[in-house]
Parts: sequence; structure tokens; C-alpha cells
Amino acid sequence: MDTIHRFLFEDLDIRGGIVRLGPAWRSMCNVRHYVPATRNLLGELAAVTTLIGSHLKTPGRVRFQLQGTGPVSLLVMDCDEQLRLRGMARSSLEEAAPFLTKEIRSDAFSPARSAESPRGVSTFLAPAATGAPPTAKDLLGDGQLMLTLQTAKGEPYQSLVPNDGDTMAQIFEHYLTQSEQLASRLWLAADGETACGLFLQKLPDADLRDIDGWNRIEQLASTVTASELALPAETLLTRLFNQENIRLYPARNITWHCPRDEEKIRNLLLTMGRDEVADMLEDAQEIAISDEICGHEYRFGPEIIDELFPPAGRSLH
Repeated sequence: MDTIHRFLFEDLDIRGGIVRLGPAWRSMCNVRHYVPATRNLLGELAAVTTLIGSHLKTPGRVRFQLQGTGPVSLLVMDCDEQLRLRGMARSSLEEAAPFLTKEIRSDAFSPARSAESPRGVSTFLAPAATGAPPTAKDLLGDGQLMLTLQTAKGEPYQSLVPNDGDTMAQIFEHYLTQSEQLASRLWLAADGETACGLFLQKLPDADLRDIDGWNRIEQLASTVTASELALPAETLLTRLFNQENIRLYPARNITWHCPRDEEKIRNLLLTMGRDEVADMLEDAQEIAISDEICGHEYRFGPEIIDELFPPAGRSLH
């Protein structure tokens, strides 16, 4: 189920993509135990990052990072040219979970909270008085979206835009329209089992091919439901656009990729130098380094000094 399909409306000069994440998404969730609001927002980011990352044509990695003033202060997701995905969220909602009502811990939110719950959580709960789930704006607050594009050819490219939009889809629609100067639409959904997305983009000659084509396709796509987004790509396209001539490209597989890499951490310590590593060990008797994205922890005792910085006259080989 971890697949992405790209497609093209043959007669309209409109392109799109459909992503469905299952086992890869669940593997990412198993690294940490997020409350549903945080988890679902991260799932939507996983879906849209995959949709954008699928356009990488050479070895590289695209990373999106959303920072905000709300209870979800950080979301990070990256994807390489092989569609290997990894990501994480930082949220005060997990800290607040023991104080929240059962409804808040589930996918239904309530304004009630304990007076002892962490600061900032009550602001997030305000929209729940209407019975509606929190939006991305409620969760993230004011903040920014940063893209980092790393390729084998040179220095990383970075761009920064405000988090403009009430939903994750709106934030990225704004970003794509501004950065690519092409009208773009997104529909995203996520829960504990799946993370899905539908992407449409109007190419430069669309109006020359059919002046009403983009509006028609946009209106048809706007009828999609969250449950329909999890359908197989061919089924979804037939259901939404059964009168259109669509070329569906072969599926590409997506994986969650977070292996341990102790050699990378050792190289990091090596660049710090013997004295700094020795100072760290003197303070704590042990060096502990956490890989926050993948959830791995690396621990080193005093022996690491001689392993990395052998005394004069000794060689590592």
C-alpha cells in the first residue's frame, strides 16, 4: 500500500499525484506515541512531502520543517529520490495527555482540561467548543514553513515562507503556488492506519487546451472524502473523473527508512576533537546522543576517547 502514482489529464495539461501510506506510516508512528491530533498532522505532512519528493530526478533529499507558536511546535519530514521517508513531531500535547479528557485523547476534542496541564494547551482547545477537530492553524499557531533541498551537486537550497492557511493542504497550496507560479490543489487525510493525499497542478498550457478545464477538474476533486483518498489510485480517479482521459503512470514504492548509523555519530565526535569529548565525559561519565527524527539513542563511555583519538604511536589500523 505504500505507493505513489503520478497521472496526467491527456487533454487538459493538468498533472497530479496520489499517495497512500500504510505500513511505512505505521512504522513511523511506532517510534513515538503521539496523540491523534499530532499524529494526523504529521501524517498529512508525510503525504505531501512524498508527493513533492517524487519529483526529484537526481540523488537528493527534500525536507520540510514547520515551526510554530502552538502546542505542536515542530514538524519535520524528509524524502529522498528513492522515496525513503522519515519524520517526527514535537508537541506539548503528549506531555499534557494525562491531564486531558478521554475525548481529547481520542480524535474528538473537548475544551475541558486540568488546571495542572501544560501551558498553551488551553489555547489549542478553544475551537473544540464547536465540536470541530483542531485545524493545522490551531495546532501550529503562527510560524513558518522551511524547505531544504539537498542534492549531490552543491550546497543545500533553502526557502522560507509563513504558515499561511488553516489546514496543512492550504499551507502547501500557498507554498506551491508562490514557489512554482502554478495553481496547485491538495487534499490530505491521515489517521493511525493510513496517510493519503491527492495533488493537482495546472500546467502553463492548460487554458489553451480547455479554458474551463482547470475549474472543472478542481470542482470534481473537491467532492473527495477522506475515506475515498485511501482507495486504490485507479479506483479513485475513475470515481472522481470518469469522463476524463487520464494517463496513470506506474506506481512507485515508498519506505520508512531510519537505520541506526553509529559511524555517523562517531565521525561527529571526531570532528569535535579529543579535548571537547573528554570534557563531555568528565561532566557526565557518559556521552548520550539522541537521533530525534528516528528515535535512536547512542551512548559512549570513556573508552571512546582512545578509540577515536589513539595515543601517539598507536594506529587505528
